[in-house]
Amino acid sequence: MHAFSKTVRDELLLIEGMGVAGDAHAGTLVQHRSRKRRNPNVVNLRQVHLLHAELLEEARAAGHDVGPGSLGENILTAGLDVLGLPVDTLLHIGDTRLRVTGLRNPCRQIDELSAGLLKVVVARADGVASASDVTLGPTGGADNVDGRAIVRRAGIMAVVERGGVVRPGMPIGVELPPSGQRRPLAPV
Repeated sequence: MHAFSKTVRDELLLIEGMGVAGDAHAGTLVQHRSRKRRNPNVVNLRQVHLLHAELLEEARAAGHDVGPGSLGENILTAGLDVLGLPVDTLLHIGDTRLRVTGLRNPCRQIDELSAGLLKVVVARADGVASASDVTLGPTGGADNVDGRAIVRRAGIMAVVERGGVVRPGMPIGVELPPSGQRRPLAPV
């Protein structure tokens, strides 16, 4: 079943090449409903959603009632600059290995969860504060603010290269790609 928010669990089973066992987005091919309608034969680069806990703290400070799982993340991190990781970074959690594929593109569902929350997870790339709404693109994802480029802060997406069990509190090892092969994250 597709639902925006996720239920917090004591552990997740990550399945190689598929994603999180029992998750609506698990699969080798795209499972995101709007993306699947456009082309159901695209490789699924969005098997696992990782979000930094610091964003939830910022959202709560702005008056939004959010907690773990609220923004649809599978794994909540702390103290790790997930948005600063390059594409193809490997994340080791216990026996599992995830390969970072890109940024989550925040969409209108975030504001449906809590009015104004989209402004917390999207910011103007030039750092200028804005009272304007986030402009959504033709596919429903965040596009711009005030006609300006944006920074997407709603976490990152990854694929499962080696499956296993992940539990809260497990350390996350980071293996960056070789320096000459580092590419910045882009929406997937």
